[in-house]
Amino acid sequence: MSRRKTYEDSSDEEEGRSRKRRRGSESVDIEDRLESLITRVGEKSTSSLESNLEGLASVLESDLPNYKQKIMRILCECVTTMPEKLTVYTTLVGLLNAKNYNAGGEFVELLVRNLKEVLKTSEFDSALVMVRFLADLINCHVIVAASLIMMFDSFLEVTLEDNIPQVRSDWYVYAVLSSMPWVGKELAEKKDAELEKLLTTIEHYIQKRQKIHVQTLRVWTSDDPHPQEEYLDCLWAQIKNLRANQWEEHQILRPYLAFNVVLCDALQHTLPRIIPPSHHDEATYPLPTVVFRMFDYTDVPEGVGIIPGSQAIERYLLEEHISRIIESYHLERKDCAAYLLSFPLKCKVPLNYMIVEVLFSQLFRLPRPPYIDLFYGSLLVELCKLQPSSMPQVVAQATEMLYDRLDTMNTSCIERFVQWFAYHLSNFQFRWTWDEWSDCTQQDLLGPKAKFVQEVLLKCMRLSYHQRMVEIVPADFKALLPRKPVPSFKYEKEGSGSLPGTIVVHQLMQAIKSKCTPEEAFSIIKDVPNPLKEKEGMDPGYNPLRIEVFVQTLLYIGSKSFSHSFAAISKFNNVLKALAETQDGQICLLKSLYELHKDHQQLIVVLIDKLLKTQIVECSAVANWIFSDEMMQDFTSDEEDYDNVKRIWQRFEVAYKEATDFYVWEIMHSTVKKMNKQVQKLQKEVDEARDRREAAHRRTRDGLDLDDEPEDVPTEEMIERMEDRLEAAQSEQKNLFLIIFQRFIIILTDHLAKCESDDSDYNTHWYKWVIERLQQVFLLHHEQVYRYINTLETLMFTSDIDIHILEVFQQFCALRS
Repeated sequence: MSRRKTYEDSSDEEEGRSRKRRRGSESVDIEDRLESLITRVGEKSTSSLESNLEGLASVLESDLPNYKQKIMRILCECVTTMPEKLTVYTTLVGLLNAKNYNAGGEFVELLVRNLKEVLKTSEFDSALVMVRFLADLINCHVIVAASLIMMFDSFLEVTLEDNIPQVRSDWYVYAVLSSMPWVGKELAEKKDAELEKLLTTIEHYIQKRQKIHVQTLRVWTSDDPHPQEEYLDCLWAQIKNLRANQWEEHQILRPYLAFNVVLCDALQHTLPRIIPPSHHDEATYPLPTVVFRMFDYTDVPEGVGIIPGSQAIERYLLEEHISRIIESYHLERKDCAAYLLSFPLKCKVPLNYMIVEVLFSQLFRLPRPPYIDLFYGSLLVELCKLQPSSMPQVVAQATEMLYDRLDTMNTSCIERFVQWFAYHLSNFQFRWTWDEWSDCTQQDLLGPKAKFVQEVLLKCMRLSYHQRMVEIVPADFKALLPRKPVPSFKYEKEGSGSLPGTIVVHQLMQAIKSKCTPEEAFSIIKDVPNPLKEKEGMDPGYNPLRIEVFVQTLLYIGSKSFSHSFAAISKFNNVLKALAETQDGQICLLKSLYELHKDHQQLIVVLIDKLLKTQIVECSAVANWIFSDEMMQDFTSDEEDYDNVKRIWQRFEVAYKEATDFYVWEIMHSTVKKMNKQVQKLQKEVDEARDRREAAHRRTRDGLDLDDEPEDVPTEEMIERMEDRLEAAQSEQKNLFLIIFQRFIIILTDHLAKCESDDSDYNTHWYKWVIERLQQVFLLHHEQVYRYINTLETLMFTSDIDIHILEVFQQFCALRS
């Protein structure tokens, strides 16, 4: 449903149209007018909200005889598309029910049918809003309180089911609890005993829940200054405080109170029985979360309002309302910013602080944010433009607080913080008070603060250029500045004449610049000797010198721009494929690319992406290369005056420094996503082919005219070939995850073993980066990884591995257990 349709006057219709056509056009115009009136109620108007609701209810009542289905459909869509105006629409339905009892009943029946449908299809966010809407209809005297209690009872019966994942029962408990701020007071007055029984059942459930998953979902590992509470525990504490305050809250707009006399006289409806659909393995329930807290009352200056406490129901209601506005307008950042800043109760609370906290809570949400990272950056920029006198200061304050807490921040969240901050700086001419962060220059370069600044400057360089980065930071930040992104072509350096293959390189370079064909280029390198044959005495399947000569020469010539590099790869695609037929050859190709462009991380990222798209390298080759020795060869220890054991250990850590660089994991996750998309595409093709085949069988069984049979109905042999391709892709996907997790286990086990033998602390900066990258792989690709959970448990994450590594796997399993 469009939220922005406007009524268009049809008075200028052409005189020559027939009466039937004119009636049809008038009908469409009236329907558009109704949709516009309903969807815009509660927005800016010269009249009061109560007056608009009363007038709209009268209009709808008069149009019910002719447009009942249209009106009902629009109202039901408004429930889920504009949840931030929930009480406005419950009031409208209440007034409509008071005027037309049958219409009220039909709306309730339609909404209940929709609720049952979305529960079956696992659309739990829509279901949550519908449950809350039904609860608020109690306040409008549309629904009998006893029937709502029955619905809640049936929801809580899910907690007694056997052999179901906890996330299933969690959702149904959350659906009941999250409705209480709207309906708790009314239920306490009318059905107090039944309400207390409900809450007692919930309390028992909350107490027995397992919370192994909490550790892997926390933004910060420390509870200082704010405790990191599990979402259901936090909401339960807020509801208990609400109950202790006699169910009084001061955040929900309740327009129906103005119509109490009218609504009290209305006849009420009984909800049909709503039984939660049975659990099935394909159902995907919302994952648990940990509540994000950044500000409290001490962080807010005087005169802008008081921020509610973390366990006050007002804090939950404010966050929920802001989140719903974001959900409704996330595709239109300008409208989203405008609606956020026109929040109904903005005079009572420090609105800017609440908006910024909610935005960062979503950006840092694990496993992943609700929307793409760029949305949060663009929305914060828009908010700063709309409120230049106050919002930039709040954003700057939040940035400083996040920087101060980097030592305990989750690696995935640090990475998102880097991406957001670099984007934000690029929109404000890269201005920042860098001097206030000079402490990071005195710290370990693998420490969170130094690493954060280093990665921010690298991201900023992608959005600008190297010299600009040199100019914007103070001189003492020199150690954190990115190197100038120029190629390192060893065949043109001093002394390169003694390198094997140099003569061929110059011949190849001249030929490529003269626009030779791929065949001519290959003939130049075909006689390059294979050093592996001399060592191993057998054909290794690839020639590392030939690959290095061709790849480095080709990419060096194409290094003028991304476009030149892409054009070079496209033109010599077949040569590259012939050189890297085996996985070892592909790893060698990636090594050559890295050696040439190791100072240009962005170019490495995009070139590997190009090599994957053109199928020159496979996903598993990229994973093996990332964890290979080649990625560690250039790092040695510069430390001195250490005892021998310490020196060896330091070299081990620095050798693995590349594992802490963010671009490496950007490549890793991009590779995994490509593999996942390929499997999804093939799965979709198989499903569609099966559906077409089944439809053809049905037509045959029903004796329909086979001459109308679609020409694209696949044969059984075609479907079998498609299934074979899907099976091969799934096997490749499984193998990719096995490679990744096996390599993680190896390098982490080495680290822990060395620490144990040296009697040193294992919890170093390097260990934090790598163990949390392992968590990130689990979380970011949890849907795909979960398919292979049994294999991982049987082959890799067994009781034999170190408990620190095993705990990461167990926490991941607990997310959906």
